[in-house]
Amino acid sequence: MSVPERIKRGIASGSLVRRMFDEGIVFKNQYGAENVFDLSLGNPIMEPPSEFNNELLKLAESRTPGLHRYMENAGYPETREAVAANITAETSVNFTQKDIVMTCGAAAALNVVLRTILNCGDEVILFAPFFAEYVHYIANHDGVAKIVLTDKHFMPDIDLLEEAINSRTRAVIINSPNNPSGVVYGESTLHNIAELLKQKQKQYCTQIILISDEAYSRILFDGLKYQPVWKHYPESIVVTSYSKDLALPGERIGYIAIHPECTDKDELINGFIFCNRTLGFVNAPALMQRIVAKLQGVSVSAAEYQKKRDLMYDNMMMMGYSVVKPNGAFYLFPKALQEDDFSFVRLLQQEHVLTVPGIGFGTPGYFRIAYCVDDRTLEGALVGFRKIADRFNK
Repeated sequence: MSVPERIKRGIASGSLVRRMFDEGIVFKNQYGAENVFDLSLGNPIMEPPSEFNNELLKLAESRTPGLHRYMENAGYPETREAVAANITAETSVNFTQKDIVMTCGAAAALNVVLRTILNCGDEVILFAPFFAEYVHYIANHDGVAKIVLTDKHFMPDIDLLEEAINSRTRAVIINSPNNPSGVVYGESTLHNIAELLKQKQKQYCTQIILISDEAYSRILFDGLKYQPVWKHYPESIVVTSYSKDLALPGERIGYIAIHPECTDKDELINGFIFCNRTLGFVNAPALMQRIVAKLQGVSVSAAEYQKKRDLMYDNMMMMGYSVVKPNGAFYLFPKALQEDDFSFVRLLQQEHVLTVPGIGFGTPGYFRIAYCVDDRTLEGALVGFRKIADRFNK
């Protein structure tokens, strides 16, 4: 029995990130892991902060009954209260546990939100470049992804956004710091997006939800501070995870936070709780919920990632690559040295350097580097980048 056509189409157009990662496994088996420089997947090399290990050990040694049982589908009240208190402290917007739903990471959070808000055919606007799986998440729930190009610095173009919004627009997804470009949206950018959405809501008499994916919000460079969407737009929802800031991608723990003044907030929260359960997530992992409740404000060192950013950016620019300097996350998104980014990525593979073509992020002509790896891998990759650049600079 074959799978449905929509799944076949999804497989065929599936994430190039994972495809390149899988190819990397083949390369490592063929040439030896030490001879392959894999920059394909945002899989942090850093270990979790010591505070995480301390809390994990406490739980492992605990004899408290019920540590592994079900809880409310929204998550433990004490965990949600800790998250709400931290957001309130960071933003001065008064959150309570009733505004929080714990999830199996940001991916689950976004699927829960989209499942809750979308009717068949509703449009969700994405700014290219975007995280590759967004398109599939939207399709999962019968929505339509509408791609809006950004400017040469990968910042949203408000005029193009205005052209894209219509009566079918249900949501706009933003991601700052951005995967794959690493750009960070400043306060004026958030303000301009919010003001436009307010105008369009009035024009079409609809609710347009601003969904902010903030998985990298604690990995900021050059003294930049986190800029929350909350003070700009009440119809906003944040989806995030602890995968990057606590280096826990395999543990699948995150949350949804909805603005306390969002229209129909209680109905939306009930929808999130229902969809969290019926999509099969049921609830966020019990042990991880108990741990992150104690680690609000704790993060890996952004300074370590900034050092890696500087190493890669400075060297790539000296080699002749064109790169927008990232201010957060742990990615570079250089322009390929030939028009066909997929073919260019294949050239890099000849030097055992694994990257991801920009077409997978809705922006052909570029390629993504994930520099959240050890320095030996970065230094080996730079040798390959230089050899390929020399071919084009002759």
